Amino acid sequence: MTTPPPPFRHIAIIGLGLLGGSIGLAVAEYLPQATTSGYDLDPATRQRAAERGLVGKVSDSGAEAVAGADLVIFCVPPGAMAAAAAAVAPGLSADALISDVGSCKVSVARALAEALPDHDRRGLIIPAHPVAGTEHSGPDAGFPSLFQHRWCIITPRNLTDEVDKLNALVRFWEAIGANVELMEPAHHDLVLAVTSHLPHLIAYTIVGTASDLEEVTQSEVIKYSAGGFRDFTRIAASDPTMWRDVFLSNKDAVLEMLQRFTEDLTSLQRAIRVGDGDALFDHFTRTRAIRRSIIAEGQDDARPDFGRSDHKAG
Repeated sequence: MTTPPPPFRHIAIIGLGLLGGSIGLAVAEYLPQATTSGYDLDPATRQRAAERGLVGKVSDSGAEAVAGADLVIFCVPPGAMAAAAAAVAPGLSADALISDVGSCKVSVARALAEALPDHDRRGLIIPAHPVAGTEHSGPDAGFPSLFQHRWCIITPRNLTDEVDKLNALVRFWEAIGANVELMEPAHHDLVLAVTSHLPHLIAYTIVGTASDLEEVTQSEVIKYSAGGFRDFTRIAASDPTMWRDVFLSNKDAVLEMLQRFTEDLTSLQRAIRVGDGDALFDHFTRTRAIRRSIIAEGQDDARPDFGRSDHKAG
């Protein structure tokens, strides 16, 4: 039986942290016929990426990394997207497909279009967002199975531009384990504001509040942390540069969801103040059902440790 050719023969990855490194390792494992190259602005990251073999070749510049690539994936924080794209532009093939992994799609699409106008004009910029990750970051954090059974949301400008390229990008993400959904960019940003961005903002706030309490020492916060607070600290340990850029890049959707959350929190505050146990019970029952639905969809694990295990660098 003949093995079908990979959707792309040469994938260039700009940014070799958790997501970029995981893509490189996943390509090596699941698409061995394809070649990979990569670049990171940090020399120490480039060195470690080469030691781990995150990509086939670690280049000394972004333009060198993308030379000859038919798929270029930017794995950098949203705020760095424009500069990263401009830096690689001299080495890009005219027909290369440009994509990314950021969790903000409207602002990223705009940044890539401004930096690479020729590719944008020809419909060769198709942003994407694999909804996968851990609280760890850097070149030691990546592992090849990161995207297995996770969703990757692809947000083309429209469905008529470069259909073959779009189909190839869908096949690429499916080949490395993801379930793929197409979505309009602005709708993506609203959905992710609810499911990812606001929870991170809440986690950062709660952990920050705990650390600022004068009546409770930091050692007590650490020593007596219950499961819920420990989960918040896991989320709040995420890369600060990336999340700073996420909130600034998707601020309209985040502020809209934050307003809704504030109103709901005020309602719960009132129920507690007046002793409305029925309102609290009804609310908690409804949210419990959401948790069960997430497990049923395979997006988390019901085991006590949530099925999480340490993924150590090889």
